[in-house]
Amino acid sequence: MKQELTDLELINDVLTGNTGQYAVLVKRHQRFVFTLALRFAKNREDAEEIAQDCFVKAYKALGSFKQTAKFSTWLYTITYTTAMTFLRKKRLDTSSINDEETFLQLENHISGFSANVYEQKDSHGFLNEAIKLLLPDDAAIITMFYKGEQSLEEIAEVLNMEANTVKVKLYRARQRLKEKLQFLLKDEVKELL
Repeated sequence: MKQELTDLELINDVLTGNTGQYAVLVKRHQRFVFTLALRFAKNREDAEEIAQDCFVKAYKALGSFKQTAKFSTWLYTITYTTAMTFLRKKRLDTSSINDEETFLQLENHISGFSANVYEQKDSHGFLNEAIKLLLPDDAAIITMFYKGEQSLEEIAEVLNMEANTVKVKLYRARQRLKEKLQFLLKDEVKELL
């Protein structure tokens, strides 16, 4: 039985000319990078674009990867930075709220959201909906800690802040997540009663 190569072994293969091994790294980390990008972008198309940009940037910078940290931490740092840059650029392309098309899109989004909440009856669905309601930074910290299983120190490295600051932000993000879940589940509870 063939043993799976580690991230560092794959990186060394890529750097020595076996560029096909990069596809293995992408496949290994694509789900989490996409999930993290989606927490920031709030829509699938933008998240896909951010994720693709992240892997392109990571490939180009692979030679500068210092193997003192985990590859996933380094990659999530790129994801965070790319997402923040993308969102800043996107904010510059805003249109007027008085635009009739924008108003109709907003109205459809709100009514579609309500329908989706009632259709999703499992706790995982409600949890994901609640995370989508969080601010991007809160959603990223929750996602990295629970879904990415990153330590406080690794998240601090990604976000370029102290581990104690991340700990406080994680605590506050959990509180806000709890509030969002209570908001989403209040109607569910009323249906049961």
